[in-house]
Amino acid sequence: MQLNEIFKKLKQGQSTVIDFKIKKNPNILTAASLEKAKENDISFLDNNSQLNLKNLIKTSKASALLLPAYDKYVVEIAKKISVDWILLKDPKIAFAETLEILYPTEIEGEGIHKSSVIGENVKVGTGVSIGANVYIGDNTEIGDGTIVHAGVVVYKNVSIGTHNTIHANSVIHSGSKIGDECVINANAVIGGEGFGFVPTSNGWKKMPQVGVVILKNKVEIGSGSTVDRPAVGETIIGEDTKIDNQVQIGHGVTIGKGCAMAAQVGIAGGAEIGNGVILAGQVGVSNKIKIGDQVIASSKTGIVSNIESGKVVSGFPAIPNKLWLRCSANFKKLPEIAKAIRQLDRRNFR
Repeated sequence: MQLNEIFKKLKQGQSTVIDFKIKKNPNILTAASLEKAKENDISFLDNNSQLNLKNLIKTSKASALLLPAYDKYVVEIAKKISVDWILLKDPKIAFAETLEILYPTEIEGEGIHKSSVIGENVKVGTGVSIGANVYIGDNTEIGDGTIVHAGVVVYKNVSIGTHNTIHANSVIHSGSKIGDECVINANAVIGGEGFGFVPTSNGWKKMPQVGVVILKNKVEIGSGSTVDRPAVGETIIGEDTKIDNQVQIGHGVTIGKGCAMAAQVGIAGGAEIGNGVILAGQVGVSNKIKIGDQVIASSKTGIVSNIESGKVVSGFPAIPNKLWLRCSANFKKLPEIAKAIRQLDRRNFR
């Protein structure tokens, strides 16, 4: 595809075009990082890129570059190079749109594969694709344009909205409700039993888990992640929330809109998480904790008490990020500090 064709589509996208230089109008075949880009590749530089990456523009072999319009240093370099470029308000969004242009999603064929098993009173919308060895339980509804890949198991009484993509070997348990435009990646489990047991004199008594899971519109669930159903009530994942691979969402958890949770996050039962919350990798959240809107927790943070809206936290137990950075800077000095304290103690006892 010629660069000017990509340019026209980017002008209609979400990242505002500020300026451009398209003289050679190269044919763009693939996308690549600045370090590995070659002829007929397009690459980009993020708004927050470090100086060493910015300097790579000078020697890049890419045929076209998407660059930050408000970085004066980058703009000065761009004026001196021969490579065609486009200056944008947010090059990262433009690069995402470019990937969509260069690598369009493969369209699955409509229809139900002959090896699939479809239960009674199942309602399937128009334009639905159901792959090989899929099982759909009784009284389930699947909305228009939804793609169900091979090996998926959908229990009975499930509601699946329109234009969803459910990848191979995922399992959706009874009563679950999936909104529109959701993506459930391979081997995810939606609506499995919550971890509910009551200790008795005769051992553990299992608490029946008869609640349901609700995924609102545009939710994405990563591969191998699990969203548990509660004993009663609902586990709810809010609209446009994105969950990475191998994440555990406990029973009765409520997550707001537009959240992002990286790999191996674990959220215990009953936790309430606000809108726009970001939990980095391996963050742990204790049961029944409340986290306010726009909270950010860095990797491996342990949240054991409520967090107010807008806070940035780190460490275990979670403390303000700036305090954590100061503490961590002094960790390596602890042996010397301990030695100095012992020497002071000995002097005081003389």
